[in-house]
Amino acid sequence: MSIIGKFLGPAIKRGQLSLTHADGSKEVFGKPANGFPNISIRMADDKVVRQIMMDPRLGAAEAFMDGRLIIEQGDVMDMIQLLRSNKPWEKSGVLQPPGAFKRVIDNISATFDQYNFQSRSKKNVAHHYDIGNDLYRLFLDQDLQYTCAYWTDPNNTLEQAQLDKKAHIAAKLDLQPGQRVVDIGCGWGGMALYLHEKADVDVLGITLSEEQLSVAKERAEAAGVSDRVQFELIDYRDLAARDAGKFDRIVSVGMFEAVGTPHFKTFFRSMANLMTRDGVMLLHTIGRMGGPGKTDAFTRKYIFPGGYIPALSETLAASEKSRLIATDIETLRLHYAFTLREWYKRTVAHKDEIVAMYDEKFFRMWTFYLAGATAAFESGGMCNYQIQFSRNRYTLPLTRDYMAENEAELRKT
Repeated sequence: MSIIGKFLGPAIKRGQLSLTHADGSKEVFGKPANGFPNISIRMADDKVVRQIMMDPRLGAAEAFMDGRLIIEQGDVMDMIQLLRSNKPWEKSGVLQPPGAFKRVIDNISATFDQYNFQSRSKKNVAHHYDIGNDLYRLFLDQDLQYTCAYWTDPNNTLEQAQLDKKAHIAAKLDLQPGQRVVDIGCGWGGMALYLHEKADVDVLGITLSEEQLSVAKERAEAAGVSDRVQFELIDYRDLAARDAGKFDRIVSVGMFEAVGTPHFKTFFRSMANLMTRDGVMLLHTIGRMGGPGKTDAFTRKYIFPGGYIPALSETLAASEKSRLIATDIETLRLHYAFTLREWYKRTVAHKDEIVAMYDEKFFRMWTFYLAGATAAFESGGMCNYQIQFSRNRYTLPLTRDYMAENEAELRKT
């Protein structure tokens, strides 16, 4: 058995992987099983094995991106699903720690990468979001919601699920006409425009992406609401220093993952300072179902530099320093998996356009990212948290009934 075979043999029990080495020799791991893919891959050269063994996720990703790890049966979604689903997070078997040297390097690199000072935060955001709005229009819903949708029915369209996500979040904000709302990390403006339309509130959306800002402003102008829905290129820290105590509500969807653990306390202090005395915040973030961890090297290098998926424990611990009351917490377990599979399907359907915009290597990188993220939510330790915070224990209704009532009303309109 080959060196990589000693790793794959114990790792694959259900589903089957056929591996063809660069010299033409073959190995087969696992056996067919219902619900698990069967795939065939080929190594284009001898260096692929060493590359993967040095760092399995980054090595496999780069070999796949370079066209040297070739999937001949199935696709990258199948490959990653096969590997990840054989060892689901819930059953967490005996895990072997990485070597001491690699563990030290990973910890140093991941920790340093999370120091997101203002100038670096903008650069990190640009790395992912300022690569061209046309790419996102190809695989997102029509409203350009680039965060976990809310699937009231798994058979819904992505468009319906994203609309339901906005209603779900708006219901928890308990909005009243005329309130001032700030959307921290507003994306292309969809949430801000929705809140204004449904609740008659004034919204300021902030972002560090110039591409997103341009589209958001255009949308507000086109809707004729730019006097009440405004967008600004500004860091949340600068906004808190300038507009302390001005907002009745704060919403932040999919931005907290870019804050970085060294800045968690600063983030929550900034949020508390932005709120009025009766302020309420809804934080929607990807989260870890276990304890704190580290961002893997592939994600740090190619997808979200400076990004970190927080554990619930460290999120709440940081918020407590600013006397924010966690008034409601919801765990969305599989909603992002459904969302990511739809994004992946649409990405693959638009392969020719994406390759024309960038190249084959970019397309393979993007599909590896989406496939890996899907597996993390289907079999790994990732989920989404929606955490409602308040500064005043008397602000919100006594029971949670208002959330369902608000949500039902929002879906009618």
